[in-house]
Amino acid sequence: MGSNEKTTVFQSRVGEIFRIPALYYNNNEKKLFAFAEKRTTADDASSVALVMSEGTVDIDKATKKKTVKWSLPEEVVKKCSCGYRPMNPCAVYEKHTQTLFLFFIYVIGTEGFQIDNHWNKARLWYITKKKSDNKWSEVTEVTDKLPEMKNWSTFAVGPGHGIQTESGRMIVPAYAYTGPEDKKATPHAFCFYSDDYGKTWRCSKMLSVASIECQMAEIYDSKGHSLIYCNARSQGENRVQAEIDDSDFNSIIHATPLVETGGGCEGSVISFPAQSGKPNTKWLLYSHPTNPKERRDLGVYLNDSPVRSVGELNLVWREAWVINKGPSGYSDLAYIEDGWFACLMECGEKTYTDEIACQVFSVDEVLKNITG
Repeated sequence: MGSNEKTTVFQSRVGEIFRIPALYYNNNEKKLFAFAEKRTTADDASSVALVMSEGTVDIDKATKKKTVKWSLPEEVVKKCSCGYRPMNPCAVYEKHTQTLFLFFIYVIGTEGFQIDNHWNKARLWYITKKKSDNKWSEVTEVTDKLPEMKNWSTFAVGPGHGIQTESGRMIVPAYAYTGPEDKKATPHAFCFYSDDYGKTWRCSKMLSVASIECQMAEIYDSKGHSLIYCNARSQGENRVQAEIDDSDFNSIIHATPLVETGGGCEGSVISFPAQSGKPNTKWLLYSHPTNPKERRDLGVYLNDSPVRSVGELNLVWREAWVINKGPSGYSDLAYIEDGWFACLMECGEKTYTDEIACQVFSVDEVLKNITG
């Protein structure tokens, strides 16, 4: 699969629109798991199910080149007859129990109505799947175990993917609209996390600046200390970039501005083994539309020196390599292995809701095509 080739995973048609990609790669199974919302229209309130497609990765032993064969989509969560619908798939893998968690919100009504009326109608649910299981588990709800939610106007997870740190902490990115009832609610990125392999969940503190959909990635400084980088959608001209720890979100002083598409758009970020040969170091890869006015021209950005000093991030991003020219929306990245990546993206000839496709490429292609 060359750098300009994309494979359709979810094809939209009249009455069946696919949006909001989420992607996870299981190294043991050599499989990609792709998720999306199935809607009857492009409107957020028309979601009727979450769907999944499995991608079997073939690795050429000589060239290390990766190709993927995708299965037909199947529904894994459906809209309830009571009106609640599943949205925002967010996948995270727990390595100790070898369990894939698929988080999502179950919601009724529109986000706008909830924000305007400070009336949270979203619920936090997940389903799980192990390698030995042929089907997904029954749903588990976490909402009532997190009292903070009672004070939110609404919230959502991801979308895309969460992470599990080397220490074992599971992190599910999220954002919530908060504020007093006599004022307009504002969004703030944060995360749900678990330190007991997904048995119980807690809320982190929220980023102080306005921030919406987000993703996190783990890297290490020269002392081997873990640093969690957060990249979030903003309501301004540039993305929000921050570091998260147990006590707070911290703004990053040394960071190359990353353009936000007009009106805002979700983006994806992952860490992966540094290709410099230095042990225990990570690089970062980030995907987002590069056009500052509309959702077009999806690019990937590389950061090959994300640490400035001990305990301090250094977000110097290289110029983007545009991997999809034309309409481009939400995306989700996954690191396969041997310096190869997969990007699941909304794209199309006429509009970014035409399809959700997957593109596989190598870090060598990224280095060859970046200009900064």
